[in-house]
Amino acid sequence: MDDLCLAPADPDATNRNALFAEINRGADITKGLKKVSSDMQTHKNPSMRISGPAPAVIGSSSGVSAPKPAVEKPPVFARDGKKWLIENQKNNTNLVVDGAEMNNVVYIFKCVNSTITVKNKINSIVMDSCKKSSIVFDSLVSSAEFINCQSVQMQVLGKVPTITIDKTDGCQMYLSKDSLNTEIVTSKSSELNVMVPKPDGDYSEYPIPEQFKTTIGPKGLNTIIIEASG
Repeated sequence: MDDLCLAPADPDATNRNALFAEINRGADITKGLKKVSSDMQTHKNPSMRISGPAPAVIGSSSGVSAPKPAVEKPPVFARDGKKWLIENQKNNTNLVVDGAEMNNVVYIFKCVNSTITVKNKINSIVMDSCKKSSIVFDSLVSSAEFINCQSVQMQVLGKVPTITIDKTDGCQMYLSKDSLNTEIVTSKSSELNVMVPKPDGDYSEYPIPEQFKTTIGPKGLNTIIIEASG
């Protein structure tokens, strides 16, 4: 007897038969589902509506620390070898450096509303980050330097070869008749005035230029001072 050849089952027909069987079950389909009681329904149980995560609080300072106030450092007036240190002085107009030598340096830092007098001829003076303060000195071997200062004054009684001013707003320089050959170097500064002595003992005031005009020429840039009006 010849072998019987069985045709493979049609998968689409099998799926359709299963679907028809489920439809024929009708209402019996829901018998296998778990019934939801009234206490499990959100609209009948208000406590379920507020049990979600708590909303974030806007403006909360959690994890953010407030900045600490700056610690005020004590005033300093001391000599360290060849350097004189004058720091953090406030409202002190009687600061006198006496007994300094020609190779000494005076460094003045963060002084406010104070006056420093330097006797004898020394090497140099640096005034750094000071406000509304003044320095009076006899003579210098090198230079007087002002850095990051506001509303400061300088008076030389003898000679000073060079005055250097950087990032300073407001500096009055009172020169003596022996210091008229001084060189003044400025950068990133404003409101700088040079007081030149007159024969009658008074002073003539000359502002250092702040405005310039630059043009391009055949050989490069040409810069001239813009004179202040008035």
